[in-house]
Amino acid sequence: MERTRIGLGGIELGSSIMNASGPRSAERGELYELSAVHTGAVVFKSCNLAGLEQPENLKNRGVDYYAAIARELVPRGKIVIASVVGAGGDEIVEVARRLDCAGVKAIELNLADDYVISRIAPFASTTRLEKMVKRVRRETRAVLAVKLPPNLTLEPRAVVDILKSSGAAILVCANNLPKDLEVDPASGIAKGPARDLSQVHAYYHASAGALDIVAVGGVNGGRDAYIAHLTGAKGIQIGSALIKEGAGALGRIDRELDAALADAGKASVAEIVGKIRFEG
Repeated sequence: MERTRIGLGGIELGSSIMNASGPRSAERGELYELSAVHTGAVVFKSCNLAGLEQPENLKNRGVDYYAAIARELVPRGKIVIASVVGAGGDEIVEVARRLDCAGVKAIELNLADDYVISRIAPFASTTRLEKMVKRVRRETRAVLAVKLPPNLTLEPRAVVDILKSSGAAILVCANNLPKDLEVDPASGIAKGPARDLSQVHAYYHASAGALDIVAVGGVNGGRDAYIAHLTGAKGIQIGSALIKEGAGALGRIDRELDAALADAGKASVAEIVGKIRFEG
């Protein structure tokens, strides 16, 4: 759908809607189903070198399994985003390197998961974060994304400055909007005084266009997606709806977002990114 097309980190996507790197993205059949039913990017399950059985949320078959799938999908014109985890910096770099060699368009450093945080503490200091991201950047050519933990206490501007100077282009942030938030999609006006509404919104402001933001969480329909875009997201990752409905959830949300854009008189999702306003 033309209205939901978007550029993300310099990559042209057929839709701003994509799956998150968790639900229904671990097996070849699941990834092929995702690639067949939707025009957006396909995000692989976070993987490490040899694979994991535990923790359950990171259960995966290892990087070579996913690199082989990438080599099958990429020549068919599919945009693949590969998510990376590891128990140390050397492992993360090697996993990223193998996926890059397989032709993925973007690499998502999943620095949000407790498995990674407890082992390499990437956010213990800005120096550690910078060192990790720069190591991956030196070894890969794909567009680089970094997934942030939702409870990150570092100042957003400092994180943005480090990631920008380290060669990252995309931030994956929590779409943790207040449950009582009231927004009129037609006008883009939120009730209450001006404030940061979510991690997505805070990092959109902090980046001032230097990095593209992807929202993850809290999007179950087209209206949710529309509001996430208003708060600064260029891309949106879907998790819970995939678990409930299967791969068809992506197309449904895409169609609903397209209808919401049409109702608002918008020709493109790019017209609403970051355009939320406040009544106060």
